[in-house]
Amino acid sequence: MASYASTSASRRIVRMASFVTSSVSVLIRGGRGYHLWVLALIVVIANGVFAYREQLVHGLITTGMRDPVSWGFYIGNFAYLVGVAAAAVVLVIPAYLYSWKPIKEIVLFGEILAISAIIMCILFVTVDVGRPERIWHMMPIVGKPNFPYSLLVWDIFVLSSYFLLNYSVVTYLLYKGYSGRQYSQRLVLALVFLSIPFAIGIHTVTAFLFMGVKSRSFWHTAILAPRFLASAFCSGPALMVIVFQVVRRASGMPISDAALRKIGELLAYAMAVNLFLLGAEVFTEFYARTAHTVHADVAWFGGHGIWITPFLSWGALLCNSLAFVVFLVPSLRSRLPLLTAACALAAMGVYAEKGPGLLLPGMSPDMRGEFFAYQPSWIELSVGAGIWAFGALLFTAMSRIAIAIDQGVISHATVVGSDPSALGDSS
Repeated sequence: MASYASTSASRRIVRMASFVTSSVSVLIRGGRGYHLWVLALIVVIANGVFAYREQLVHGLITTGMRDPVSWGFYIGNFAYLVGVAAAAVVLVIPAYLYSWKPIKEIVLFGEILAISAIIMCILFVTVDVGRPERIWHMMPIVGKPNFPYSLLVWDIFVLSSYFLLNYSVVTYLLYKGYSGRQYSQRLVLALVFLSIPFAIGIHTVTAFLFMGVKSRSFWHTAILAPRFLASAFCSGPALMVIVFQVVRRASGMPISDAALRKIGELLAYAMAVNLFLLGAEVFTEFYARTAHTVHADVAWFGGHGIWITPFLSWGALLCNSLAFVVFLVPSLRSRLPLLTAACALAAMGVYAEKGPGLLLPGMSPDMRGEFFAYQPSWIELSVGAGIWAFGALLFTAMSRIAIAIDQGVISHATVVGSDPSALGDSS
């Protein structure tokens, strides 16, 4: 019995090593387009690393942030990407709860996108902290995380848990596919259903981070968490529709039009709720016109040297409204070019609304009534671009491995049975 267990363990180790080496071979090989894409991402990442080095050496003074506006470009991207990560649940529910086959075939790529988005979230928070080496103070045992009173600790907990759940599902499914063995549906369903409350939790806690800042009255609204969730279920699936079409064209992956149109239908419901909650917020701010309406005035009309917030607010409203019309009308969303354009509008509209469009009005005016016209510096833009490029590189790598296993390019039986460059130039 001991000899059998030892042999079985040895086989599993060999199979896992083969899985790792085969995956690496897929990432190394490829066509010209693939290598150019990876090279471009690496260049952007390297530029971001150089910019972040400057920030570490000279401090946050190299950014556009100051005492009046202490949250800027970094936290805006963090808030947006948390929504992108949470939106994987939009695919999980129809795929596993209702066993809708067209969605079930692509849910793995939604979870890969969620993993990439969570890692980018963590990186954006890290670069926003002036002394990231002190993060150990929040770790259990070695530090004092101040749990359960610190909202930041809660955010780290739900993000880490959601990441581990998605990473476990993706790794398990890919490994089983590589091994040529059937995965345990009971285990996958348990992990997937467990990820649903964490998907809601990561964006709810993010909203609580904003709502918990006592000196920023613009964020003191009970519907901020529902607004975050509604906008997340708009931006995330919208990006997925665009990304899935790129994956399909580059790799030949059989992603059906029916799945894309179903996502468009789900987007109609999410965008309707998002616009309704925005309307309720605007009515509350401008009809009552309290002393705190000054923040809404900055958001929609600017002034005091701040010109970008009206552009963001009205631009977001226009983008989201146009996208909603396409999502709502079946004859429009059934046309993939129109659906893709609407998804691009929704992704941009939610980014403007929930990123700088939410942050800057909340910070202006500050506690002393002073206005500060914040603009991100080249340091922030370079670091941010580097983080986005790193997320794109992660998604490219994980998707490429998933496609190779799905198409039978690599397996434990054949190791590398065919040239991974057959996946396409830019998959």
